[in-house]
Amino acid sequence: MTEAQKKTASKMTLFAITWPIFIEILLHMLMGNADTLMLSQYDDDSVAAVGVSNQIMSVIIVMFGFVAAGTTILIAQNLGAKKYERAGIIAVVSIVANIFLGLLLSIGLFLFGEQILTLMNIPEELIDIALIYLQIVGGFAFVQALIMTLSAVIKSHGFTKDAMYVTLGMNVLNVIGNYIFIFGAFGAPELGATGVAMSTAFSRALGTVVLFAVLYRRVQGDLPWKKTFSTFPKQEFADLFRIGIPAAGEQLSYNASQMVITYFIASMGTVALTTRVYTINIVMFAFLFSIAIGQGTQILVGHMIGEKRYEDAYQRAMKSLGIGAGVSVFVSFLFMVFSDQLFSIFTDNQDIIQLGGILLIITVILEPGRAANLIIINTLRAAGDVRYPVYIGILSMWGVAVLVSYMAGIWFGLGLIGIWIAMTLDEWLRGLLMIRRWRQGKWRNMSFVDRNEQKADNE
Repeated sequence: MTEAQKKTASKMTLFAITWPIFIEILLHMLMGNADTLMLSQYDDDSVAAVGVSNQIMSVIIVMFGFVAAGTTILIAQNLGAKKYERAGIIAVVSIVANIFLGLLLSIGLFLFGEQILTLMNIPEELIDIALIYLQIVGGFAFVQALIMTLSAVIKSHGFTKDAMYVTLGMNVLNVIGNYIFIFGAFGAPELGATGVAMSTAFSRALGTVVLFAVLYRRVQGDLPWKKTFSTFPKQEFADLFRIGIPAAGEQLSYNASQMVITYFIASMGTVALTTRVYTINIVMFAFLFSIAIGQGTQILVGHMIGEKRYEDAYQRAMKSLGIGAGVSVFVSFLFMVFSDQLFSIFTDNQDIIQLGGILLIITVILEPGRAANLIIINTLRAAGDVRYPVYIGILSMWGVAVLVSYMAGIWFGLGLIGIWIAMTLDEWLRGLLMIRRWRQGKWRNMSFVDRNEQKADNE
C-alpha cells in the first residue's frame, strides 16, 4: 500500500467517505431521471416501456452486484487488518469474475429480450419500444458489471471522490446524448427511447475506460495480476461467493418480487405503470441519503472489523441509522407537500398527478423502515453476517410485499395505493428485524479475516 493510500485510509470518516458516494448515487439517479424527464416530453408510452425494461435491468445488475458486494467487504476488512496483498488479490479476482459474468448476461439479454418482456405482461403497444431499449442497454450490460466492480475496488481504498467524478462525466455525456437522439437535434435522427438506450450505453462504455485509468493511477501497485492466477485463487473465490451470493440473493429476491408486483401493476393499465415510474423517480431522492450513508458505513465498519474495533463498529451503525432515517423522512415530507408541482414536471395527466400525490403521503411512513434496511443490512454484511438478511428478506418480500400487493391492490381493488401499503409493511418488518439482529451482536464473531486466520492456524 502506498503512502498516499495509507494517508487516505487514515482520514476516513463517515462524512469524508459518504459525501462523494452521496453525489455519485445522486448523479446515477439524475441519469435515470434525465432519461424519464426527457422522454416524458416525447411520449408517455416510451416512459412506461423504458420503466419496465429498467426493472429487468435492475435484476441483471443485482447479478453483477454479488461480486461487487463481496469485493467491498473483503477489501475493507483486509485493509483494516493490514493484509494489503490479499486485498489486491481479491480486487483482481473480482474484476475478472465480473467480466465473464457480464458477457454471459449481455448475450442472454440480447437474444432473449422479447421472451423476457412477454413474461412481464407488458402492454402490447409498449413491447416494440421496450425490446429495442432492452437489447441495446442489456447488450452492453457487461460494461455496467465492470463499472460496479472497478468502483467497489476504488471506493474500498478510500478514493470515493474519484468514482464520483467519473459518474459526473457519464451523466453529462448521457444528457447531451439524450438531447441529440431523443429529439433529433443537430440533424441527428429522432429516435426516442432508442436514442436514450444508445446514449446510456455509450456513456457507460466511456466511463468504464476512465475507471480503468483511475484504477491504474490509484491502486495499480496493489493489484498483483500475474501472481493472482499463478495458482487458482480458490480461497478468494470462495470468500467472494460466500459473501456475494447471499448479498445478491437478498437483492435478487427484492428485485424479483418487484417484477411480480410490476406484473400486477401492468394489469392495471398504462396510467398505473407510468404513475409508478414517475413516483419512483421522485421518492428515490428521499432515500438517497440512506443509500449513501449505508455504503459509507459499510466501508468504515469493514475496516473497523478488520481492526477488531467491534464496539466502535456497533456505535457507528446506530448513529448512521439515526441520521439516515431522519433525513429520508424530512425529504419525503417535503415531497408530499409539493407533490402536485413535482408530478407536473413530468406530466399534465391529472389522474397521474392525483394518484402520485397519495403515494407520496404513504412514502412518508415507509421511509424509516427502508432506511433501517439500507443501512443496517450493509453493516451486517460488512461484519460478515450475510445470511440472516437473505432469510428474512425472502420471507418478508414474498410473504408480505407480494402477497399483500395482490390482496390489497387487485383482490380488494385498491390498485397502486394497495401496493404502496404492502411495500410499507414489508420495509418496516424487515427494518425492525435487522435492527434487532445488529443489537444482538452475533456478527462480532463472523469476520472473514478472523475465519481465514483460524483456518490457517488449524492447517
